[in-house]
Amino acid sequence: MKITLKDGSVKEYGQAMSVYDIAKDISEGLARNACAGQVDGETVDLRTIIDKDCSLNILTFNDEEGKAAYRHTASHVMAEAVKNLFPDAKLTIGPSIEEGFYYDFDSEPFSREDLDKIEAEMKKIIKKNAKLEKFTMPREEAIKYMEERNEPYKVELIKDLPEDSVISFYSQGEFTDLCAGPHLMSTGGIKAFKLTSSSMAYWRGDSNKAQLQRIYGTAFNKKDDLKAYLEHLEDIKKRDHNRLGREMELFTTVDVIGQGLPLLLPKGTKMIQKLQRWIEDLEDNEWGYVRTKTPLMAKSDLYKISGHWDHYKDGMFVLGDEENDKEVFALRPMTCPFQYYVYKNTQKSYRDLPYRMAETSTLYRNEDSGEMHGLTRVRQFTISEGHLVIRPDQAEQELKGCFDLAYHVLSVLGLEKEVTFRLSKWDSSNKEKYLGDDEYWNTTQDALREVLKEKNVPFVEADGEAAFYGPKIDIQAKNVYGKEDTMITIQLDCAIAENFDMYYIDQNGEKIRPYIIHRTSMGCYERTLAWLIEKYAGLFPTWLCPEQVRVLPISEKYSEYAGKVLSELKANGIDATVDNRSEKIGYKIREARLAKVPYMLVVGQKEEEEGKVSVRSRFLGDEGQKDLNTFIDDICKEIRTKEIREIQAE
Repeated sequence: MKITLKDGSVKEYGQAMSVYDIAKDISEGLARNACAGQVDGETVDLRTIIDKDCSLNILTFNDEEGKAAYRHTASHVMAEAVKNLFPDAKLTIGPSIEEGFYYDFDSEPFSREDLDKIEAEMKKIIKKNAKLEKFTMPREEAIKYMEERNEPYKVELIKDLPEDSVISFYSQGEFTDLCAGPHLMSTGGIKAFKLTSSSMAYWRGDSNKAQLQRIYGTAFNKKDDLKAYLEHLEDIKKRDHNRLGREMELFTTVDVIGQGLPLLLPKGTKMIQKLQRWIEDLEDNEWGYVRTKTPLMAKSDLYKISGHWDHYKDGMFVLGDEENDKEVFALRPMTCPFQYYVYKNTQKSYRDLPYRMAETSTLYRNEDSGEMHGLTRVRQFTISEGHLVIRPDQAEQELKGCFDLAYHVLSVLGLEKEVTFRLSKWDSSNKEKYLGDDEYWNTTQDALREVLKEKNVPFVEADGEAAFYGPKIDIQAKNVYGKEDTMITIQLDCAIAENFDMYYIDQNGEKIRPYIIHRTSMGCYERTLAWLIEKYAGLFPTWLCPEQVRVLPISEKYSEYAGKVLSELKANGIDATVDNRSEKIGYKIREARLAKVPYMLVVGQKEEEEGKVSVRSRFLGDEGQKDLNTFIDDICKEIRTKEIREIQAE
């Protein structure tokens, strides 16, 4: 048989060979570093026997598929260690993931001390260098095998497979796990690893099923790479908005108020206020929107007309019971059906379109408790929501306008390079979830696809991510841990106007159904604040800072002049404070730096006599003395233009 290798060279063998044996024949070093193989493009285990002509790529840790096999083996080593130390723990699943691996156990919660013990046990298992051996069983035999081992979750997984399935297992010494592979040849192949955290998880991701304990870990083939990654994790922890936002006193949460209901503290409120005023002025004054203010709740009748009652009721906070109450209300999960009645309040002609409505909308969604996280996943949130009622011939231009507005907002915030784009489509195999037929969805999806192509941005397409009434352009971003969230969305809806009897009068006096674009210009304010905290590690652009300047008198003698400086700053719309504490000036400067204030104005005798201030900033450090008016002019320009200055000193 002829084996064509990655470099195009060909190896010939007179008998069947395993992938590992071929790697060993090529070189001992390659065999030592091999994690898996790729036969005709399909990832396979090193134990796979090749008995015919094919292309073969030996995968090492440098390949993503090889890395996954390496870390999957580490998850099995961890599972064995847990079973050794906690025999009553039940095994569920343990895959490799982008940054490492995890394994879920039905067990009591694991403490950091438990993780340390598990790590020590893993080192013993790795040192034994037990071979990983693959074997298979018929489905019924496999079920009995796992029942005898008292692993009910494995039994459930096997029972979900077709009756004629052949079930594969991997053993390493006395430990055996249900697994399709691929894996390393032995446990000794794991060179460096670390268990990073533990958390609660649900069996099969379903909050109605058993609560499990998940252990996260990572593994590398070099200790130096593991060390660098752990240092990266420490930096991530420092940027985590859930930690840093609390340290900076931007927000907090309180158990008696509830999960997903954060309290924005004065500093965080100030930042949201700045964002909101900017967005509202931008939409109203530059992009041609009219502003609305609609109720936070409505009768169930409204949501039944829109379709949300049938498609989204489980995600809503419902007030009352249809069987026992005359009227049932629900807190709004979106603003669109309310704004439709703003449009319908007066008859519109074709000349009145596009009719662009915007609202700073507070919304409520009944998210699962296990999904709550800081400001990124909450039950009450506020968004820069808008709905454009348009003629069909205006769709292309208005969709592009929505995209341009969103991209402008991202650019001003310095976030345009942090995002990815997704065309969220319907699931054509589950059509009952959606309004409209195949032609409707193909047409609307094509329209959004063309916008993304014309804007020349790379994008992916995702089935099943559309709203029930239309496809979306989703602008996505990852948090510091790599979890992706939707930040901004643009949706094309050509169906819902029928439900609300929305129309406009065309040139011939006929009633025509309009199209609707659902969009956000910045998205959720809370989620955006979390994103900004992590992006800038709290060192926000000056215009966004809740405290832009701190005045530092050298001693109490100069408190009066410090007060005059403060008054001038505030009169020019600058958010400033004075530190009048009886502390040394060096201490005050350090405190201001820790508070991440962009500018410090030190004032003493010379500054008072000359009407000046000594400027220290996070951008240039000690900037020397400046006339107060000159400083005010400079910072006002920086704030007005929303400049993002490069940080050179802290």
